[in-house]
Amino acid sequence: MKITIFGSGYVGLVTGTCLAEVGNEVVCVDVDQNKIDMLNNGKIPIYEPGLEELVLKNSTSGHLQFTTDIAKGVEHGLFQFIAVGTPPDEDGSADLQYVLAVARSVAQHMNEYKIVVDKSTVPVGTADRVRDAIRTTLGERGVEMDFDVVSNPEFLKEGAAIDDFMRPDRIVVGTDNPRTTELLKLLYAPFNRSHDRLIAMDIRSAELTKYAANAMLATKISFMNELSNLAERLGADIENVRRGIGADPRIGYHFIYPGAGYGGSCFPKDVQALERTAKENDYDAHLLQAVERVNDNQKTVLFSKINSHFGGDLKGKTFGLWGLAFKPNTDDMREAPSRTLMEALWNSGASVRAFDPKAAEETQRIYGNRKDLVLCGSPEEAANGVDALVVVTEWNLFRSPDFLALKSMMKAPVIFDGRNVFDPAMLQHDGFVYYGIGRGGAASP
Repeated sequence: MKITIFGSGYVGLVTGTCLAEVGNEVVCVDVDQNKIDMLNNGKIPIYEPGLEELVLKNSTSGHLQFTTDIAKGVEHGLFQFIAVGTPPDEDGSADLQYVLAVARSVAQHMNEYKIVVDKSTVPVGTADRVRDAIRTTLGERGVEMDFDVVSNPEFLKEGAAIDDFMRPDRIVVGTDNPRTTELLKLLYAPFNRSHDRLIAMDIRSAELTKYAANAMLATKISFMNELSNLAERLGADIENVRRGIGADPRIGYHFIYPGAGYGGSCFPKDVQALERTAKENDYDAHLLQAVERVNDNQKTVLFSKINSHFGGDLKGKTFGLWGLAFKPNTDDMREAPSRTLMEALWNSGASVRAFDPKAAEETQRIYGNRKDLVLCGSPEEAANGVDALVVVTEWNLFRSPDFLALKSMMKAPVIFDGRNVFDPAMLQHDGFVYYGIGRGGAASP
């Protein structure tokens, strides 16, 4: 099939590449000439395991093309995917200006039937607005043309997006036309072979499904973080509690790991947008408000522990940070807990030595050159000479360090473990002062 993807960011690039991988002819359109030049040279603007190799393979074969030519993109595809950003507006609602701009561009250049697919995460009712924008622009051209608008939300995890697309647990499509449903079934047939994962529903339900999924996962994280703070005060170990409740199949182990708070491009934005949607429809979403408040508070917990340990005097001290990205296997720094922590440390007069396997370049882009930030080339370099070490992101290479060597290079053997990666008893045995998240019943200072 011939497919056009508008937007070559995270969702658009993964979607276009995976659709090309199974033999479709895909054209990705973006207004950023630098990004298109990079992609045409076999480089990608984001880090996602396995993606760069697939982009190079499919662009070399001719199945995947990149262009800034909107007219070319509209002419090419039966399916016109909208995969542009929907950043939060000042009031927390999703900003749809880029989505609607694509809709108008499609209408401006289309000369035959098109299926316009909302792939971006958008509020309920967006398909109606996209349809109105296309119809209005066609009217301004003085033409009548058949088209359909469908909702096809993405469920990609950063760090595992290729596998999520190629082996999905579900494919949600929202349509109001049986013909369009059948065409989407054909499009997704290569990803739907072992058993039927495609769930067809009405458009508004599909739009809500995406927000509901992310809000549910964010709720689980905030719930566990709330419990972790209670566990500390009760002298309980949240890791034991996690195992105890996770064994219940009704609860399960996914997304019940306490930590330094959630971040990224999805959970914070989508919880806020769903909360805003509720307000617009005269409903006060108390639970969503609480999820957001708990997460905002959790991002301050590590700093509070650090500040307390040092008696409120952090001026002139240096802290080693292991992990900057909001989660492992990505370079995404959006809403990352590391940013909250670093900024609080800087405001208190402290300096930071930080290492992340993938996010150093993005950190440099955000903060520029600062005397109080050193981006290091290894975990050991980040820990050298520091007053304390802070684990912020649970990259695998942080899980089994040489603790005795680590102790010898640090100014003081103090570890703040924001992801409960380490064994408190073992660290205490090795002479470390250890602070975890919710580990009141474990070995503690």
